[in-house]
Formats: sequence, structure tokens, C-alpha cells
Amino acid sequence: MDDRTRNRILSLLFIGVLMGALDIAIVGPALPAIQQAFGVNERSLAWIFTTYVLLNLVGTPLMAKLSDLFGRRLVYVLDLGLFALGSLVVAIAPWFALVILGRGIQGLGAGGIFPVASAVIGDTFPPERRGSALGLIGAVFGIAFLIGPILGGILLLFGWRWLFLINLPIALGLILSSLRNLPAGRPRRTSSFDLLGIIVLGTLLASLAYGLNQLDTTRLGTSLRSWESWPFLVLALGLVPLFLLWERRPSDPVVRSSLFRSRQIILASVLSMGAGLNEAALVFIPALIVAAFGVSASTASFMLVPAVLAMAVGAPVAGRMLDRRGSREVVILATALLAIGMLVLSLLAKGLILFYTAGILIGLGLSMLLGAPLRYIMLTEAPLSDRAAAQGLLSLFTSVGQLMGGALVGAVIASQGGGVPGYRAAYLIVGVIAALLSVMALRLKSRTEELAMVREHERITLAAQES
Repeated sequence: MDDRTRNRILSLLFIGVLMGALDIAIVGPALPAIQQAFGVNERSLAWIFTTYVLLNLVGTPLMAKLSDLFGRRLVYVLDLGLFALGSLVVAIAPWFALVILGRGIQGLGAGGIFPVASAVIGDTFPPERRGSALGLIGAVFGIAFLIGPILGGILLLFGWRWLFLINLPIALGLILSSLRNLPAGRPRRTSSFDLLGIIVLGTLLASLAYGLNQLDTTRLGTSLRSWESWPFLVLALGLVPLFLLWERRPSDPVVRSSLFRSRQIILASVLSMGAGLNEAALVFIPALIVAAFGVSASTASFMLVPAVLAMAVGAPVAGRMLDRRGSREVVILATALLAIGMLVLSLLAKGLILFYTAGILIGLGLSMLLGAPLRYIMLTEAPLSDRAAAQGLLSLFTSVGQLMGGALVGAVIASQGGGVPGYRAAYLIVGVIAALLSVMALRLKSRTEELAMVREHERITLAAQES
């Protein structure tokens, strides 16, 4: 395969992953318009985000395994087709239930686009070019968060349904190009697939999300005892030990339990879950802007630009700090900025200065936390043979945090009767959680301890090469 063919494949994969990533980033600006169109409350509105994340989480390992069995091209086309079908269902939905159904179909398709794209790169690119190709694909998620609010604001000028209709011609072009350019071969792999683990995890997370979403924070004790909450929360808790017990058996489990012998990995996993929760809270900010400032949904999207620019600054700053100061100081600073930003947002009383200040702090903190430091911890702490599993674990916990965050924020806002008071209460709770993450980060290893661990890994690697 020549370089020109590989570059066409890389462009095709890049656009596909960008399309899937954008539907997380631009759904926030659409929420106020969708809420107005269907007359639903914030508790129901949260499922537009939560359903997508849940099916995305389930779809990732499922589609990756199907691509091993039936070939990359077939499954990549299937994922694009599912994503387009879900987009169409959302765009033409006359009822809110169909919007949720469409988002689920979208999430299932998008869940397979990224891992299949990564597998195609592994199959078609030589080892010396795989790193740069995977880095380009991985950077798509950051790009999506940068251009998502701006693109969302432009499309909202024509109506919220265009945020989903625009996916149809793009997906069609990608499907036709995939059929022409992607290799049709099927890798010869016999690794087992942890189907039961995926089913148990999906049921656990769906029950947890629904139980959290039905809570009434103004009468927490009563709602915990209600039939809308407690059966689902009990089911989720009961499935946790079953899931952990089962995950010791498969050769390729969803979660490699041996990784949790490291305190650093446990801390990094919890921190990534907290980061995902804060990321989910970010999705609801456009609806807060509409309620607080009385602007259109399109204008609310453009008002996120300062926060987006701060995110563009935060990630490279965190990378430079990481080399000089170590992951602990970066994570402490990131979570502190995030906590202060969320708490300032909770004080919002139609003050633009407060809002933009909060947005910049949140953008800086979230980009610094979601960027390099947590992945660096995983690379440092995980055994060489489990580094890929450790990175997957980080992504899993981030998705779990997004799922819980979407359900929780929607529940808090609805419990307070919606409007500005509901959003202020929700961001107060999220700010407190971020502050707790900052305290937790104090338990991370110092730079000296990290460097000692890196040198130990290098010694082990060198000894293995010599033997």
C-alpha cells in the first residue's frame, strides 16, 4: 500500500471520528431549543446526553470485536450507517421519545467509529507511522470541543434539527469512500470477547443513571425510598460485585482487575470519573445562559467561545508543567481551577463578568485535567504488558463520569424547579465534587516518586531485552 492510499484512508478515518466527536460537543447548544420544542423538563432533557454516552460506552468494545470477526470495512460502514440513521431519527422526530431513541442509535454507531479507525491504522500503517496517525485521530476530540460551540451556534440559526441533518450527507460520503478505499480483509484473531461483562456493565450503568436521574434533591430521603429510584440504585449496587467477580475470568476482560493493586491507578480512575462528571455539566451551560441572560440558543453557543479558547490554552500548558513539576501539581491546579470555576458559576446572577470568568476557569481546569496528567499516571504505574488496558480503563471511567454527571445534573436542576435557581444548585454540587477531587489529588505521588517509577520501568525493560 502506497503513501497516497494511506493518506486517503487517514483522511477518511479522521472525518468519521470528528463527526462522532462533534455530536457530543454540539449537543449542548441544542438543548435549550430541543427543550422548548418538546416542552420537557431538565430531568428528561439530560437523557439526550446520557443515552448517547451509555450506548457509546457499550458500543466501543462490541464494535471493536465485531471488526475482528467480520472485517474493518464492513463494521466501519455499519457504524457510519447507524450514526446516520440515529441522526435522521432525531432530526425528524415528532416526539421526544424518538429523539432519545435516535441518540441511542447514534451513540452505538459512534462507539465503534473510533476503535475501528484505530484498528485500521494498526492494520495498514507501518510501525514507524502509526504513532503520528493515532495521535492525529486522538486529537479529534480536542478539535471537536474547539469548533463544536461555534458550529452549533451557526447551525442553530437555521433550527436545531440541522445539527443532526448535516450528518446525513457527510455520513453518505464517508460510506461511499469507505467502500472504495478501506481494505476488505479480515484479521485472523481468536481472542475471546467479554460479552457478559459488557451486558452486566451496561445494565449496571443504565440502572445507576436512571436511579440518579429520578432523585429529588429537595427531599432526598423520600425520593431514595420511592419506586422511581431505589429499585434501580439497588440493582446497580448489586451488580457491582457480580461484575468484579466475573471480570477475573475472561482472558480479555472489560476491566483488568489486577490494575487496581496500584493506589495511583485507583486515584487516577476516580479523578477521570470526576473529570467526566464535570465535562457532562459543561453540556448544560448553554441552557443556563438562555435562562439567565434571555438570549437565543445560537447566541448562547457563541458565548462559550472564551471557555473554548481557555481549553485550547490549558492542554499545552499542562503538558509543559507535567515535564517540569509532575502530575500531582498539575492535577491539583486543574481540579482547583475547575472547582473555583463551577462555584463562581453557581453564584451567577445575570452577571456577564462572573459568567466569563467562570467559563475561562472551567475551560482551563477541564482541559488540564483531561489532557496529559492522568494518562501519564497510567503509563507510569501500569506494567508494560497492561499499558493499553490502563488507557482503556481511563476512558471507561471518564465515560462513567459523563453518564453519572448528565443524570445527576438533570435531576438537581429539575428538583429545584428548573430555571436559574436549578442550574445554580447543580453547579454548586459539581463545584463541591471538583473541590473534593482537588483534595484527593494530594494523595498522588510526587515528581521524585514518579521519576523513580519511570527508572524502574526502564530497568525492567532493559533487563527483558538483554535476556
